[in-house]
Amino acid sequence: MQTFKLPVRILVCSLVVLFAFSCRSVKQAKKDLIYLNEGSVDTLPNYQIDYREIPIQKNDLLSIVVFSDNIAATQFYNQNETPATANLTEGAGLAGASSQTATKAAGAGYLVDNDGNIRFQSLGRVRVEGLTRLQLMDTLASKLSRYLLNPYVDVRFLNARITVVGEVQRPGVFSLPGERVNVLEVIGMAGDLTVYGRRDNILVIREQNGKREFGRLDIRQANIFQSPFFYLQKNDVVVIEPVSKKPTATEQDN
Repeated sequence: MQTFKLPVRILVCSLVVLFAFSCRSVKQAKKDLIYLNEGSVDTLPNYQIDYREIPIQKNDLLSIVVFSDNIAATQFYNQNETPATANLTEGAGLAGASSQTATKAAGAGYLVDNDGNIRFQSLGRVRVEGLTRLQLMDTLASKLSRYLLNPYVDVRFLNARITVVGEVQRPGVFSLPGERVNVLEVIGMAGDLTVYGRRDNILVIREQNGKREFGRLDIRQANIFQSPFFYLQKNDVVVIEPVSKKPTATEQDN
């Protein structure tokens, strides 16, 4: 029986190619784990911060606290004050224990209805959809000037949260510390991506103006700062997909 033997030279060349390919794969895999490694970060477009205030939408829940020089009269407008903002008014002497009791009984915050309006004391129905937080503050202060002396208003979102699912250390729903938060901050809040998370194809799902939008982010690229999805908005969902070669549970046990 005749056996087939590879020439030594071909065998050695094959091993060298296989070893080189393996080393390249390992180096590339390590490189893929590094954020912002593709391209130059310190370019002129990356210096520009395109930050836009989040507009108010239907079903948003708003905290609205009124201040003025008429301390006694102002209490009437803070009957729907939320427990989270109680410290704002207590320090100014604008709302007492009776106001907080009314809050717990009536519920917290102002819900934007399906027509984009809220109902506010003395003002009735107020159109708020499409306004930014600062615009609504100015609008309410202007309308309340008929009833109060030097009024000013604080408006905050009570439903500002982001959902992160997929290949992160701690998936879940996270309350935003402020209006301005970017995808890297949210990834940090979720404990960073696992080694199996795709860094080149992060999905952001956003509902805006009655439509659902989908954005893709590659956090290895330095130009990520220029993406309209780099800064996240309230109620965004961030999905971290696994790499195609993620081992199964059985393989990990072995």
